[in-house]
Amino acid sequence: MKSRSTTLLWTGAYLLLILSLLTSLSMITAFLLIVPVIVLYNILNTKQFFIHVVPVWLIAFIIHPVYLFLALYFVIPAILMGRCYKRRASALRTIVVGAATILVEMLLLLLIGTVLFQFDLSGYVQDMVNIAVKPMQEMVGGSALTKDFVLTKEYVDSLMNMTVQRIPFALILSSFMLSIIAHAITRPILGRLGYTTTRLKPVREWMFPRSLIWYYLLGVVLEFMAFNSESSYLTMISANLVPMLNIFFCIQAMGFFFYVAYHRKWHPIIPFLIAVPVFLFPPMAIIGIIDIAFPLRKLMTKSK
Repeated sequence: MKSRSTTLLWTGAYLLLILSLLTSLSMITAFLLIVPVIVLYNILNTKQFFIHVVPVWLIAFIIHPVYLFLALYFVIPAILMGRCYKRRASALRTIVVGAATILVEMLLLLLIGTVLFQFDLSGYVQDMVNIAVKPMQEMVGGSALTKDFVLTKEYVDSLMNMTVQRIPFALILSSFMLSIIAHAITRPILGRLGYTTTRLKPVREWMFPRSLIWYYLLGVVLEFMAFNSESSYLTMISANLVPMLNIFFCIQAMGFFFYVAYHRKWHPIIPFLIAVPVFLFPPMAIIGIIDIAFPLRKLMTKSK
């Protein structure tokens, strides 16, 4: 009975999350929609799983066909992540599988939209930037305090170009965010339901290979080459490679602070307080670069 009631509760939660996708809560529920599918896929066999989710899809389709499309979009990475949990794959592999699936789906949707519906992503992004910048232009133009701050056409154009160039970075980052959040929520839930799942290594043990340093140097060289280059591909690669590597270095720096805090017996909240500014102030990523390039952790924890 408990198992049946649990299944019905998660099925109901799945339906509510789908129906909230066209509301103002969509920015939140989009990060949660994968969770009930993963849970249902693990607590039920394949036949029972579809017996529970297909009626949800039918209800969603009757209310609005868009709900069914969104549900099918999120169910694919959820099922693949659920298979990883069932097979007790490593947490990192589960996250990568989910993120890669979401990214492939995004690219496939862009391809279909471009080929079949003539959807112009760069034009759409430029329109969004114009909408965001217009209130600022009106505010700047009508305020005496900001008379020296002028949003020129050249500045707005450069902002548009930079935003369009960073689209690949945004797609990759959002894919991993969806997968990481789903894993962070799902793993403890499955644990409480009695299912064994693997967890990520402690943050203090996170280490990236030294080869990232060479990729970073390559990215810096590409930035210099793209500065005076007319190649759009080179500009796009340089605009996305270095920011992506900076994310890795920030994570490495966070791992370094947790490592030091663990060995120095600091209060558990201290590494969190130190790690937050790393992501708020990108130059602090230099700590992660040093930690990868040199045995910084051994030096910091070496006995006096």
